[in-house]
Amino acid sequence: LMVRETRELLAAGARVPIFEATFEHDGILVRVDVLIPDGEGWRVVEVKASTSVKDYHVLDCAIQDWVLRHEGIKVTSVLLAHINNQFVYPGGGDYSGLLVEEDMTSAIRSVEPRVEDLIAKARAAVSGPEPNVAVGTHCNKPYDCQFVNHCWPMDAEYPVIGLRGSKKKLGEYVAAGYRDIRDVRDEAITAATQRRIHRVTCEGEPEILDGARDALAALAYPRSFLDFETIGPAIPIWPGTQPYKSVPVQWSCHIDDGTGDGSVGSLRHEEFLDLSGKAPMRELAEALIAGLGDSGPVLTYTSYEQGVINCLIELFPDLEGPLHNIIGRLFDLYPVVKENYYHPAMLGSWSIKAVVPTIAPELDYADLDGINEGTAASNGFLEAIDPGTDLVRKAELEEQLLRYCRFDTEAMVAIVNFFTN
Repeated sequence: LMVRETRELLAAGARVPIFEATFEHDGILVRVDVLIPDGEGWRVVEVKASTSVKDYHVLDCAIQDWVLRHEGIKVTSVLLAHINNQFVYPGGGDYSGLLVEEDMTSAIRSVEPRVEDLIAKARAAVSGPEPNVAVGTHCNKPYDCQFVNHCWPMDAEYPVIGLRGSKKKLGEYVAAGYRDIRDVRDEAITAATQRRIHRVTCEGEPEILDGARDALAALAYPRSFLDFETIGPAIPIWPGTQPYKSVPVQWSCHIDDGTGDGSVGSLRHEEFLDLSGKAPMRELAEALIAGLGDSGPVLTYTSYEQGVINCLIELFPDLEGPLHNIIGRLFDLYPVVKENYYHPAMLGSWSIKAVVPTIAPELDYADLDGINEGTAASNGFLEAIDPGTDLVRKAELEEQLLRYCRFDTEAMVAIVNFFTN
């Protein structure tokens, strides 16, 4: 349908920009992001969400150029437009400067012989039997392959991919016939982290060292457990923000003043979430400063929260003092957990989502309805502030966002209690 519509537009003599112009030649279908009249010919503009030109963009553009020219379209130039990550949105809908255009014409014409070879290989892959290609680093370059779970052996109790580390090395294990972590010979593993994963998995029991208990028991009160949720859209929403730069929009904090038994139910809970659509960062920062007070450790899981607070300092220099006070009190649980704990079910990951189900089975992110991970939270926030979202859906998203962020801080409380009780 789109091919026919494009042909009809061109046949009618259209000399206006055409978005998603679609062409097909010899079974190869391409969609041009923008086709712009240029003298007696057409300028092709391919738009990418990346912040620079990548090697694989050259062949991408070259295939489009090849199809169009074989279909009789006079292509005067091929440009690649990508995000300018130095762009600062001034507001008022002024996005001039958001995209940078790079002329790819010479580069793509120089690789034209490779295009037909690539097309021939693609045809062979589609029409022939399943390709017999060993797994390895190429499974994730330039993108994660959609067939990773098909090609990598995932049917074992502890799949060998759970050793993590170098994909090249993991591919060698698979090529050698190993499917389960426990099958790999001791002498085949050289990296310290992988040896630890292998040893604990073979032993079949979690490793719990005293260092975590000692470090966490020494923390003073009040203890604040903090988690942020952020968005980083390619197209900034609020003045002063940049493409892809993380902007905090929500936080949750459980506060243990030391007077209770340390359970989540005995802790005070503070949170912030504004779904009005207006820039929330100032109110978020002020609420954070008020909620965390000026004393006691602020526990996080990874150093991400420090980066978020630094972002707030950049946005609001007048709040630098109290925000720096919070940074000075940050205590990262991640290195403490990684150094002192491993459970075979974590499959080589010390992410909070991998750790918590092994120490508090009742806290499993998979059990959360709707939003249960960071990208979903970011997308959920953007959907919630969209004027087109109805009130019922907005209320549903608000409940899910609050629950998910609160779940993260509850998980941190569970981690501390696990090691200290």
